[in-house]
Amino acid sequence: MSLWKKSAVLTVSALTALAVTACGSKPGSSDAPEKPSVLALLASDLKGSLQKVVDASDRAESVTLTMEGTTAGQKISMQGVVDMRDPVKAEMKTAGPDGTPTTVRMIGGAFYIEIPEESRADLNGKRWMKLDLSSAGAEAGMDFTKQFDDMDPTKQVKTLLATEGVTVVGEETVNGAPTVHYTVTTPVANYLGQVDAKLREGVEKELVKQGVKEIKLDLWVDEQYQPRRVHMVMGTTSDLTIDYTDYGKPVNIETPPPAETADFAEMLEGLGDLAAGN
Repeated sequence: MSLWKKSAVLTVSALTALAVTACGSKPGSSDAPEKPSVLALLASDLKGSLQKVVDASDRAESVTLTMEGTTAGQKISMQGVVDMRDPVKAEMKTAGPDGTPTTVRMIGGAFYIEIPEESRADLNGKRWMKLDLSSAGAEAGMDFTKQFDDMDPTKQVKTLLATEGVTVVGEETVNGAPTVHYTVTTPVANYLGQVDAKLREGVEKELVKQGVKEIKLDLWVDEQYQPRRVHMVMGTTSDLTIDYTDYGKPVNIETPPPAETADFAEMLEGLGDLAAGN
């Protein structure tokens, strides 16, 4: 398998493996009781504050993210943007094993991997390779397209809301923003409760196969009730940190033109026909 194809597979794995105002006392009213800051509320009113985080994340239409860590024993480093409107879209950039930059677009249930310029001649000059995960999921009895409804940060917050034992580590600064840091270690069952019902059985089987019994989740929330960082550890299977910035920044992620796209499924079908002919 070529280096760029290995990079594409690793990026797809990471994405499937991968969707969350300060107030104070009024000036001149020194005799009035001081209202608690948002950071204080985040630390003292966990459930109420986390629900506000869910509401704020639901209203966000886009977010920029950076993902670092390991998954399936491979190092992951990606940066990109997510359009959280329906259908969910994402464009991520990563580096292949040889350091060559790779761009991947996710639109609905399909991935579009940008083909290195030096490899396009072998594909009639096509710039993009399409992998339709909805078709792959149908063959596996799963609906991969639903997985990407959870690419926004809301999923991790809902996991915290559904879990007892969430604790506050304290106030910390993340990428220049004051935040409150939450942490919890939760049984796999609680995490699965936030996974789409059509995907749950398959995800559970994979976690059991990897021996994952609990998940450690850390979340950092800013004064606008916006997730700024998520750190998730799933046994030895994955250890990922995602930083979120630029909520609501305009994004435009377009489906590559058919004329510039090679379909991976059609290529496999063609190889099968050749094999049958022999």
